[in-house]
Amino acid sequence: MTDFDKELENEDQDDELFEHHRIVVDTKQNLLRIDKFLMDRLPNVTRNKIQSGIKDGFVKVNDQDVKPNYKVRPKDEIIISFPEPPRDTEVIPENISLDIVFEDEYLLVVNKPAGMVVHPAYQNWTGTLVNALTYHFKNLPEMKGNEGRPGLVHRIDKDTSGLLVIAKTEDVINGLAKQFFDHSIERTYYALVWGEPNPSDGTINVNLGRSLKDRRVTTAFPDGDFGRTAITHYKTIQNLRYISLIQCNLETGRTHQIRAHMKYIGHPLFNDATYGGDQVLKGTQFSKYKAFVENCFKLIPRQALHAKSLGFIHPITKEKIQFDSELPEDFVAVLEKWENYVQYN
Repeated sequence: MTDFDKELENEDQDDELFEHHRIVVDTKQNLLRIDKFLMDRLPNVTRNKIQSGIKDGFVKVNDQDVKPNYKVRPKDEIIISFPEPPRDTEVIPENISLDIVFEDEYLLVVNKPAGMVVHPAYQNWTGTLVNALTYHFKNLPEMKGNEGRPGLVHRIDKDTSGLLVIAKTEDVINGLAKQFFDHSIERTYYALVWGEPNPSDGTINVNLGRSLKDRRVTTAFPDGDFGRTAITHYKTIQNLRYISLIQCNLETGRTHQIRAHMKYIGHPLFNDATYGGDQVLKGTQFSKYKAFVENCFKLIPRQALHAKSLGFIHPITKEKIQFDSELPEDFVAVLEKWENYVQYN
């Protein structure tokens, strides 16, 4: 994974971009598409990643946004910036307890609590899952171009709870990475959303990308003119009048995919402040009901999203292995509160 893959994970970050590369084009440079030009200047970066970075606004030429087909000219000044400031990749080991669901000599599966950032990043250099991993496990492998994130093959948002697989060896990290690339990993999430989706079961196949107005937010591009392919399958498990418990299965793994897709179809996640779910979106105008919802927000002060199950082929034993987790206490408490509300009101 390269800098172009390093998406924002902490919703509390500001919208500032930090310069990572500044390139002044040689006076003898022939006209050349900027994506091809940067392939020769940036190590370990594919053309697709460069094109995505340009579309996301991370690349400017002479202080102007450009398209991937822009042809660089002599003396052009190209600046590549990212939401995170440059830093070294040293990770400070920290004695933070881990909820380990499974472990063998090749990999482990952990249940991440809500509120824990997965890897060090701007404003969150310590207290992350990676800080804990480097304390408890030595010499975890790193994917090429993904320095500073030992063991990681995927991630989930800071305020999303649930399962993550961690690689212990080079062969395993490469094997798991290929399964994620091939979309053969089975990932099931549970979420509470506002309203009752119609149809109750369905597939959302809509491009997602950085909002053109706020880089901290992922937005849908239904015309396919921006963003990347994103596919979410969902089905309703339980209707609770004004909210619903749904199951989501991911084919792709875009930043904030479930959160952005559910907002797009009009059903933001319950108490998801970034995507408008922290308001009373369905229900009555009675003050008693509004107070009830506010109390629910206090019980689960985050988006109601949990990475519940994870299935994949063990890269070494070649066995299909599947892991499941219980819903966390805050999720269960809110679910039970809504069940009681529907039953007695």
